Amino acid sequence: MIYLDNNATTKIDPRVLDAMMPFLTDNFANAASTHPFGVSAHEAVKKARQQLADLLGCETHELVFTSGATEAINLALKGVAENYQSRGKHIITVQTEHKAVLDVCLYLEKRGYEVTYLPVRPAGSVGAGLIDLNDLKAALRPDTILVSVMWVNNETGVIQPIEEIARLTHEAGALFMTDATQAVGKLPIDVDNLHIDLLTFSAHKFYGPKGIGGLFVRQRRPHKIKLEALLHGGGHERGLRSGTLNVPGIVGMGKAAELAPVADIKETQRIASLHDQLETELLTIPGTRVNGDRTNRLYNTTNIYFENCDSDALIMGLEGIAVSNGSACTAASIDPSHVLLAMGLNETEAFSCLRFSLGRFTTEADVTQTVRAVKEVVESLRALV
Repeated sequence: MIYLDNNATTKIDPRVLDAMMPFLTDNFANAASTHPFGVSAHEAVKKARQQLADLLGCETHELVFTSGATEAINLALKGVAENYQSRGKHIITVQTEHKAVLDVCLYLEKRGYEVTYLPVRPAGSVGAGLIDLNDLKAALRPDTILVSVMWVNNETGVIQPIEEIARLTHEAGALFMTDATQAVGKLPIDVDNLHIDLLTFSAHKFYGPKGIGGLFVRQRRPHKIKLEALLHGGGHERGLRSGTLNVPGIVGMGKAAELAPVADIKETQRIASLHDQLETELLTIPGTRVNGDRTNRLYNTTNIYFENCDSDALIMGLEGIAVSNGSACTAASIDPSHVLLAMGLNETEAFSCLRFSLGRFTTEADVTQTVRAVKEVVESLRALV
């Protein structure tokens, strides 16, 4: 199988699995236990916390382990909403955010909060998929408590100007949060230099295990963030996320952070080169175009429109090649991609797009075979029109 759906999930790196195995077999103790076995597990968690802190440029006590990015997003959004409602009940986000953010915002709206959903620049324009900073400035109000903007869009790979967004947010007296699920491990991150208050991530997006993720919560100047917890019972993770720690998952995530592609320039360049080769050759097919800005974009992702081709039919025709027509987290939906609709595509066009996301285990042979297969399937589908 050729796997080009790395934005949905990555294959666990064998070195990560090796690091996890002792904590799934012999060293299986609860990290909260005080006997020697528990102390050993606690020390492993402590090491992993440092590995992640090094990756993000934060302090270890600013990290909260969760079951993944979705839980981290819920904790951040709901936690801020509950704790800062005396200051205001206005939140700003973007129309192209992941459903984990958008669905929580809908939940908060039902409970009396007001949410502004910023538009993005349309397909075909300069900066397609990016927000207009003037729109953000206009949306900020005295009662705005939080701005939440996804760093890298999971469907198009478009990278938002996080540092500028954070600066504008803080000038207005609000907190800044970013869903960095597609950025962590792939882009250089320093939460201090970028002025980030809250940041969410998930291990399985950077070659770690599923079922583990985390939330950075700033605890130093200029903002010490206070959140209301979602889960109660035991006071784990400084009371923000009660529950027995997933020691194997945490150890695996720490190892994945240590091995993150961002730390390997040659590996990043290799993936980027394969991405460019794939995109260039696919765009030789008549009636194709890239969705999203091609300058401010993650090096592994391309989202391409294929005229007169249903994406589901394309995927079915690409037997043995794993690609996507949207977010895996909305795979149960029969609706067109909300990201592409927000960029101005109509429903027919949105149903004619494929996302290709490359990764550590992608080879040149994978790219060559995929291009050949896509060309054949597109030709056969168009012959039926």
